[in-house]
Amino acid sequence: MEDTNIIELYWERNDDALSESAAKYGRYCRKIANNILHNHEDVEECVNDTWLGAWNAMPPHRPNKLPTFLGKITRNISYNKFKSLYANKRGNGELPIALDELYDCIPDPSTVENEVEEAELEKLINQFLHSLPERQCNVFLRRYWFVESTSEVANHYAMTQSNVRMVLSRTRRLLKSYLEKEGIVI
Repeated sequence: MEDTNIIELYWERNDDALSESAAKYGRYCRKIANNILHNHEDVEECVNDTWLGAWNAMPPHRPNKLPTFLGKITRNISYNKFKSLYANKRGNGELPIALDELYDCIPDPSTVENEVEEAELEKLINQFLHSLPERQCNVFLRRYWFVESTSEVANHYAMTQSNVRMVLSRTRRLLKSYLEKEGIVI
């Protein structure tokens, strides 16, 4: 089924929207959640919560890109689940490592005053990513959006892990410099 038809099902409050979303994007959302949580039961819970989140968001929101919309919901639910599971310990997944890597180039969220500043930061990061060569951008997104391990990224692009780490390090430095030039306090 086409994405526009699935979105229309949500707007019509038709229960088929949930099964169609699960059939078309279940694997995609499970991958995102699994990269963060590494636990089958938690992943399934987050993916099921994704369909509920989409149901609650549509209407009033009409997404332009359904996979991105569902992926973002899954990511947010999975991060929240991760935080609640590991509030007192770091865990051994990729999320803490990926967040530590980004620590020096993204401002502390507690210093971001309001939603307008957050939206501006998101816009600047998107502009930065669109300025990168496609492969460099994709490596960065696989690591920090999909929270893939460096070995998974390396396998996907036929690179060495060392090369992936170097690309990520250089990209983080470029991002930090770009944001500082745009007036973002790191």
